[in-house]
Amino acid sequence: MARTLVMGVVNVTPDSFSDGGRYLRTEDAVRQGVRLAEEGADIVDVGGESTRPGSDPVSEQEEIDRVAPVVEALAREVAARVSIDTCKPRVAEECVARGATLVNDVTGLSDPEMIRVAKVGGAGVVIMHMRGRPKTMQQDVAYDDVVGEVRAFLAERAERARTAGIDEVIVDPGIGFGKTAKHNFELLARLEELATLGYPVLVGPSRKAFLGSFASKLPPSQRLEGTLAAVALAAWNGASIVRVHDVLQAKRVVEVVDAVRGA
Repeated sequence: MARTLVMGVVNVTPDSFSDGGRYLRTEDAVRQGVRLAEEGADIVDVGGESTRPGSDPVSEQEEIDRVAPVVEALAREVAARVSIDTCKPRVAEECVARGATLVNDVTGLSDPEMIRVAKVGGAGVVIMHMRGRPKTMQQDVAYDDVVGEVRAFLAERAERARTAGIDEVIVDPGIGFGKTAKHNFELLARLEELATLGYPVLVGPSRKAFLGSFASKLPPSQRLEGTLAAVALAAWNGASIVRVHDVLQAKRVVEVVDAVRGA
């Protein structure tokens, strides 16, 4: 990609770790999505199920009820692409029919039906690495080589998607999903090894716990500076897309990084 893209987060949930409950009403979520697009988001990512560590799943229909009207409204109102953040094929299918052009699956297309949904709907996919599910992902965080194991997983799932006929495949190492803080920092430091797979790399460090893991133990509301540092490192080390809550600030950061990379 010619520049680093910014994906803005809209959580239509009551229990997301950073902004749960703020955008649960459709009108509030749409307003937030429009605001992020106005701030420069290239993609607006809409999710209706929290994926914070230990979170419980919601029913398929409840997730559709939360996100489908938001996706439909944003697809009409913003120039940015609209993405649906879900691991449920029926939710993805409903949202692609309403204007989403990207399916962001934190389970890395673990359900083969998701590939069919994306292919039939002409949508791209984001394949993320995670062990288990959000409820259990922090129970197994042992790796011999976190970067090598994540890279192998993403390579296999991406090849499966391409072989099935999906043209746009993006990979995501899953920062904060089934990893320790040390693993997350190592993934950022060695991100170029994932970029060599030949697919655009998406990195989502925004406000995550590893950024507040130092002596100060910062809460999510005070992790902006750490987020922006991670965004700069990700962009410098090969990320094509950064996924953030704070679009305006991240946009300014990646513009500088891109300028330096192009000098």
